[in-house]
Amino acid sequence: CPAPALLCGLLAAVAAVAEGGRALPQLSDDIPFRVNWPGTELSLPTTGVLYKEDNYIIMTTVDKEKYKCLLPLIASGNEEEEKDYKGPTPRELLEPLFKQSSCSYRIESYWTYEVCHGKHIRQYHEEKETGQKINIQEYYLGNMIMKNPLSEPGLSCGYDLFLSLIQIPTKNIEGQMTPYYPVELGNGTPCSLRQNLPRSSTVMYICHPEAKHEILSVAEVTTCEYEVVILTPLLCNHPKYRFRASPVNDIFCQSLPGSPLKPHNLEQLEKQQEMLKMPFRRVKEEEMPSTKEEKFSSIHKPVAVGSHQLLTVGTTHISKLTDEQLIKEFLSGSYCFHGGVGWWKYEFCYGKYVHQYHEDKESGKTSVVVGTWSKEEHIEWSRKNAARTFYLREDGTQTVRMVSHFYGNGDVCDLTDKPRQVTVKLKCKESDSPHAVTIYMLEPHSCQYILGVESPVICKILDTADEYGLLSVPS
Repeated sequence: CPAPALLCGLLAAVAAVAEGGRALPQLSDDIPFRVNWPGTELSLPTTGVLYKEDNYIIMTTVDKEKYKCLLPLIASGNEEEEKDYKGPTPRELLEPLFKQSSCSYRIESYWTYEVCHGKHIRQYHEEKETGQKINIQEYYLGNMIMKNPLSEPGLSCGYDLFLSLIQIPTKNIEGQMTPYYPVELGNGTPCSLRQNLPRSSTVMYICHPEAKHEILSVAEVTTCEYEVVILTPLLCNHPKYRFRASPVNDIFCQSLPGSPLKPHNLEQLEKQQEMLKMPFRRVKEEEMPSTKEEKFSSIHKPVAVGSHQLLTVGTTHISKLTDEQLIKEFLSGSYCFHGGVGWWKYEFCYGKYVHQYHEDKESGKTSVVVGTWSKEEHIEWSRKNAARTFYLREDGTQTVRMVSHFYGNGDVCDLTDKPRQVTVKLKCKESDSPHAVTIYMLEPHSCQYILGVESPVICKILDTADEYGLLSVPS
């Protein structure tokens, strides 16, 4: 254990029998603790978790330093409040949201998600080319056509009673297990990867006192099955769905006569760790978003509402090679981009192939070849399709906005008995991070895909595209 014996044994000792034979409560790993060293003078907090003078243990380090550690009273009365609650059920609290037929939206790099509460979940993208009508690609991730606890009053009452008798389901959000109220939606757009079974979703409503029914996240947990998390203040009136008053519990360890304010070994360890951080501190401060410090567990809410810095999905940061070296390796196919969220991930090697894969601890890696590169086939494809898309600047000049490449001869598709194929769209996307890359996959037709790849790195090479959209290293 790198820390002094005092810290290593403290929480274990809390659950054991302390001096004088006092039995202390069993602790749970779900409850976070923090050790404070207040010195000889101690002013206990007047709000939040309660403390009693006789609720302590005496801890001794290997150097014979002694500390009196005052423990918090974990049982804060929430259990009694939940037991005595006689108010509306979760379904009744959410009823105004469903009666208003209101919708919530979440915009990501490519997709927009629409959750019309009590009706449907839609995933769509609108694209408008100059002089053409708007093209809409859309999928329904679930509809309320099927029987559902919120669709029929008789069923909903029984469902709420069932939830009241069992443990409320929870989800780990920003490190805190958070209770939620589930609503199942089925009968979505058929999924070609699952024998045309309809897509389905679970909408998880969680309490957030300052929210306005925002979509916190959308994730594909297995193929064509989704989880959507909604922040709503409506559930906060139910004690079983509220956040706990004090997510971090302080343990105050006061030094006894003859002992330093903080253990000597701990002081030395903290100094060593601080020295090790020094060379990397500047890089870390520049790269980490400022909102990263706003932790769910410390401010009683999952995220700063309206901020997407913690919620960007599908964006990764590629290797910090020099731009020139990175571009050369990317165009040679030796440096591949990886991305995607949910069940499937994607690997794109320029001029080589596009793979779709899923990694599982038990079954290993499942990989599908979506398309392979053939220069001749791409040139033939580009004679019938636009390989370059241009953007008109304000000064009248134009620049390449996006290039499209054809990759065919993928694995044979069970639905069509033909090889899979994919059109890779390389698009310039400015970002605060010069090495960010966003990758997303679309399937407008069975086993015919579109792979979107967006990055600031691509901005540097688009203007080298020839009439077939083929790129080269900038001179």
